[in-house]
Amino acid sequence: MKKTLSLLCIVLFISTTRLIAQDELCQGDYFTEQQGYDFLQGHIPVSLTAWTERSEKIRQQIKAGMQLEQMPAPVGSAPIIHSRKVMDGYTVENVAFESLPGFYVTGNLYRPLKKEKSYPAVLCPHGHFSNPDTRFNENTQKRCAGLATMGAVVFVYDMIGYGDSKQVTHTIAKALKLQTINSIRALDFLLSLPGVDSNRVAVTGESGGGTQSFILTALDNRIKVSVPCVMVSAYFFGGCVCESGMPIHKKGDYQTNNTEIAALTAPRPMLLISDGADWTKNNPTTEYPYLQKIYALYGQKARVENVHLPNEKHDYGPSKRNAMYAFMAKYLKLDLKHLKEPATILTQAELTVFDQQHPLPANAVKGDDAVMVLL
Repeated sequence: MKKTLSLLCIVLFISTTRLIAQDELCQGDYFTEQQGYDFLQGHIPVSLTAWTERSEKIRQQIKAGMQLEQMPAPVGSAPIIHSRKVMDGYTVENVAFESLPGFYVTGNLYRPLKKEKSYPAVLCPHGHFSNPDTRFNENTQKRCAGLATMGAVVFVYDMIGYGDSKQVTHTIAKALKLQTINSIRALDFLLSLPGVDSNRVAVTGESGGGTQSFILTALDNRIKVSVPCVMVSAYFFGGCVCESGMPIHKKGDYQTNNTEIAALTAPRPMLLISDGADWTKNNPTTEYPYLQKIYALYGQKARVENVHLPNEKHDYGPSKRNAMYAFMAKYLKLDLKHLKEPATILTQAELTVFDQQHPLPANAVKGDDAVMVLL
């Protein structure tokens, strides 16, 4: 009887959380383009003190909105690393580790073959792409391998519900919270690796991975350089539950948008990469000038840059990667001369973490309802 009542309480709590959140969610084109522009113009801080107060309020609501005022304790189990493949200038390994007891973050670790005293590190979350999906995508492999040939240790990890991360669906109610926990634990993993320089750590992702990039940067000062690609917008708030499915943008009379959240990166270096075919089309005239004003408060206006490609579309293609490589080389002290994107693209089977030889661990929690209890 007690067990039945406990389960009923959990179900009621989850249902109530969903109902409350719906009233204060900002999803998709929540603003018009003009409203997004006007919002930023109305929130230009008059001083660094004013921005410091505003930025703390934004950060607090991100944590409160995703119910992450306090991070869960690290699990402490050893990561799973296997199937090392030696490529042209770098290696690739298949990786999994627990972000919560029984929940596994899955991905691939790219490391330079060249031995150095220390290495910068780059986290690479990915967007909502397919054919093939997730980290197996050719553009994603080229991005990670390119950074590794320049001298960085790189970790690309699955969005929940994609790739190897099939313990939950991508539409779980608290996807935003779970993916943020995964990003923080992925950063823990990178920094635990031998030789990684904690003062040279970056994140870059496209689309939904761009959202993960600027949210992680806003919450975790261990990120020193941020390159959100085709995502920062004054009027678009993210169209997926993993981006705007919890009330991080609005609470009562309080309102923010993704450009203000991205501004929490300041004064750390940030590159906006934008194109003419999506919600980043106004970056040169709306989002970027606003961010320059925030960086100017710190006397660091030059540390925020925008590469706008008006004739390109929503992806992380060659032009966008080249812009990112140059920015990373500048701030992470990478060797751009050694950049070499791979001629060989690995198959999904070669990059998969869990297979017959390496099954999903027995303690894995499966299903949205079971993982919601963890959250």
